[in-house]
Amino acid sequence: MRQLLATALLAVAFSAFGHGGEDHGAPPPALSQNVAPRASAATDEFEIVATLEGRQLLVHVDRFTSNEPVADAKVEVEGELAGAQGLASETSPGTYVIELAADLPAARHPLTISIETSDSADLLSVELDTSQPASAKPHSHYRSEWTAWALAAVLLLAGAALLLLRRRRQRR
Repeated sequence: MRQLLATALLAVAFSAFGHGGEDHGAPPPALSQNVAPRASAATDEFEIVATLEGRQLLVHVDRFTSNEPVADAKVEVEGELAGAQGLASETSPGTYVIELAADLPAARHPLTISIETSDSADLLSVELDTSQPASAKPHSHYRSEWTAWALAAVLLLAGAALLLLRRRRQRR
């Protein structure tokens, strides 16, 4: 009888810990800096990354095969952004900037970016998502989790009661 009770208690105790695979350890560390909204695209010739920093749209252009920055290119941006239509000015090799007239609302903004160099030209489409990232979903307790804990508590109480009854009988 004792071995059966011990086996049942162990079986229920172990099942109470395995519930849904959630990690109840320390939360991951927060990012030390904000991540700016960005979009990227690539073709056989070019690779671009468009980043929104305040009221500036930065477009980083490099060669797809060698990852070398594309300098002295004509980079033109078209889209529904506030003042982002037109020719981008080069601030450093491979980095082009367009000043925006106003802050962007939280939404998805489709952009078409054309790149012309002395030896090639290409057209790339990206979608800049300025909406806020989804917040972490709070942990919810499921019925099976509560059932496992309740069953473990009932078995623990039953085991304790059986031990008390057995000791009383032994004293008599």
